[in-house]
Amino acid sequence: MSVNPFETSLTTLHEAAELAGVEPNVVKLLEQPKRIFEFTIPLKMDDGRLEIFTAYRVHYCDALGQTKDGTRFVPNLDIDTVKALGFWMTIKHAVAGIPAGGGKGGIRVDPSKLSENELERLTRAYIRKLPMKGVWVDIPGADIGTSAKTQAWMLDELEELQGFHSPAAINDKPAEANGTVLSREATGMGAYFVTKEAVNEFGVPIGARVAIQGFGNVGRVAARLLYDDGYKIVAVGDIYGGIQNMEGINLSELEDYVDQNGKVTGFPGTNAISTADVLEVECDILMPAAVQSVITEQNAYRIKAKLIMECANGPIIPEAEKLLEKRGVAIIPDVLTNCGGAIVCSFERTQGLTDTYWDEETVSLKLKERIVKAYKETSETAGRSEVSFRDAAWMNALMKIQKAMKVRGWV
Repeated sequence: MSVNPFETSLTTLHEAAELAGVEPNVVKLLEQPKRIFEFTIPLKMDDGRLEIFTAYRVHYCDALGQTKDGTRFVPNLDIDTVKALGFWMTIKHAVAGIPAGGGKGGIRVDPSKLSENELERLTRAYIRKLPMKGVWVDIPGADIGTSAKTQAWMLDELEELQGFHSPAAINDKPAEANGTVLSREATGMGAYFVTKEAVNEFGVPIGARVAIQGFGNVGRVAARLLYDDGYKIVAVGDIYGGIQNMEGINLSELEDYVDQNGKVTGFPGTNAISTADVLEVECDILMPAAVQSVITEQNAYRIKAKLIMECANGPIIPEAEKLLEKRGVAIIPDVLTNCGGAIVCSFERTQGLTDTYWDEETVSLKLKERIVKAYKETSETAGRSEVSFRDAAWMNALMKIQKAMKVRGWV
């Protein structure tokens, strides 16, 4: 079943707006992006062929500040996905108390089929052709299919175009290119901090069983931190498949195996399962950390977790969420669970603007302080208004955005 992620985001908007009493004109402004860019990038391949790639960038809402973050290079990218991701980023920044709006973009491409030179030329062309960019306008960050390397290329290309250094204009760069330490680990680390708050609130004991769908930067970092705390990792999945061991997976050995083989499948001492099956494993905490719309009406009744931490963007569709809530499953939404990356991107911009760079301890402490504050604000609203954590997070965000729109005279 194909699920439109933008329709999912609008469903949450309308539900939370009604609960919070958000003014109709604010809702109307948030039902569509402020700007949408779609453009093509002709690229001469290494063998002389000409390929034409479709690219996107969405500035969803900039009431709270300049738009920023994610650039996704995937073969199935479409405009509705980019709009949804831009909207979620808008809400995420507001939830985390970041003075920024939501932006998202990318290229419809499979980067694994490009040579290193082709990838660099395509990345640089994306920045050249991007209509609006800059530290006070829109700041691209990394996402699926991009990395610190692509972000360093983006910064270099932008600075060549502008004629001056502007380290705060691109996010998720290597620390050696005026980025920030813990950029790669930020989302997973933030998810860990939020999970620690949630397990205390919902009475999940240390040593509980954890299943993680997605073993990239987010899932792997969160898994490592939970494992070190004594939690039992019982299932892990990636794009190639899944593995399961109800007695617990040795994460150190799994990490070594993945570093050597590039995937979790085939790891000794585990049973092979599908990526989708990871979601249905008997566990206490489920962490969907891959892509959107993986928990639907078709599989929601097979989910056995007591607590779901949405480490990916939009992994649960609204219809499935209602089914899970009826069964008493607690869900900590994406705009809270995975906002650690957005928080550290904000730190990266601050460091770039001030030419003052922080150490790992400083970044980690500031991240924990900011994301725990966001969790507590969400929990307080959920309890006071007797709503879900998702509605509470969105209600808080929408009220901040409404205030900004009002003082700007938009509504």
